[in-house]
Amino acid sequence: MPKMFGTDGVRGLANRDLTARLALDLGDAAVRVLGDAGTQDNQPEGRRRALVGRDTRVSGDFLASALAAGMSAGGFDVIDAGIIPTPGVAYLTSVLNVEMGAVISASHNPMPDNGIKFFARGGFKLPDAKEDEIEAVLGQDWDRPTGAGVGRVSHDTVTATNLYIDHLVSTIAPINPDKTQPKPLKGLKIVADCANGATSVVAPEALRRAGAEVMVINASPDGYNINKHAGSTHPEQLQAMVKATDAVMGVAFDGDADRCLAVDEDGNMVNGDQIMGILARAKKEAGKLADNTLVVTVMSNLGLKLALKDMGIKTVQTAVGDRYVLEEMLRGGYTLGGEQSGHVINREFATTGDGTLTALTLCNEVVRSGKSLKQLAADFPQLPQTLVNVPNVDKMAATTNAKVQAAVEKESKLLGDTGRVLLRPSGTEPLVRVMAEAATQEQADEVCARLAKVVADELAL
Repeated sequence: MPKMFGTDGVRGLANRDLTARLALDLGDAAVRVLGDAGTQDNQPEGRRRALVGRDTRVSGDFLASALAAGMSAGGFDVIDAGIIPTPGVAYLTSVLNVEMGAVISASHNPMPDNGIKFFARGGFKLPDAKEDEIEAVLGQDWDRPTGAGVGRVSHDTVTATNLYIDHLVSTIAPINPDKTQPKPLKGLKIVADCANGATSVVAPEALRRAGAEVMVINASPDGYNINKHAGSTHPEQLQAMVKATDAVMGVAFDGDADRCLAVDEDGNMVNGDQIMGILARAKKEAGKLADNTLVVTVMSNLGLKLALKDMGIKTVQTAVGDRYVLEEMLRGGYTLGGEQSGHVINREFATTGDGTLTALTLCNEVVRSGKSLKQLAADFPQLPQTLVNVPNVDKMAATTNAKVQAAVEKESKLLGDTGRVLLRPSGTEPLVRVMAEAATQEQADEVCARLAKVVADELAL
């Protein structure tokens, strides 16, 4: 039986793969693994608590109700924070006296999908072993609490959202002794694309409170339009808006706002690698980049690593997935890491990738440096890169099939030190991602096309 938990929790088509019954069972199993809820019978005082948040998908309504029901039936009091970014749940889990947090979101996936992931006390994503424990007890009968031992479900969106916004703004604008708050982004005119997602309220408010003049697009969620031709996966509208106005830059979030990409004043994309490079250099100059090291994944562009090396900044590489980036950061005591996709983990202020935090710190560096985003990003040139998704293949055979591996070795030798190739099975979909970097775009396209054909031919289902 395949593992239920993927690289980012449980994901699937809502009401088919991810049903109300499964959400109920996941809530029930989570309280057993993350808290000894069975000991809480007849102890209403000091009962353990959980925090639940979600993005703007219509299916989040019934899934949140079911998840909270499973948790409260297991003896946990549940705080339903309503619509709030994933990193907001992580932050609140870290500062409130709650045993765990849970987010109902499928991030950048299309609206019909949804997902559930958990945060342990302290706001960190669960390690694989804990997810395995939850899966192992899923649907089992146990001695559930009765009477005063069952939990309550309360709803408090406003308090949760305001606590999170206060935290975000304070990262670049700490409150002064006289209780006033500076506005470091004053005079900065930007466009924010909220993907009709979870940060539709949070990001514009946080940026404005920090002093920025913000033009907002795609911040009118209706349950059905999350990520639809909007946000970090569809930045065309943002690029056009920045070019059509006198904005100095734009920022784009995904549905649950755990990632952020940017656009310079000419409408050019600034990807996660370049954002990480800009922030790593700023942290190094401030003496806050632990061991002068940035943690990246195998998908990060070779150009980033070469540029950082010239700046005296080392890189440590992990598997794809912000959870693996975080694991390495905690293991090595590093303070900054992330992914090319725009997940950036700033351990000075967060326990997970936070798109709104990334936008604030990036804007702050533009103001502090006195340079435009285009100038800052130019210091981190990217080698031409091509990425092709090959669907309907046996993704787990990508690393074992002899002909596929021979093709990888052949293309790698062809590129030498001027590029690289990478095959990666998707953690959430039945496909293999084929990536090539080379000295020219033409060469990257050719290498990627050849490899993708071999993968499609050899691994077809």
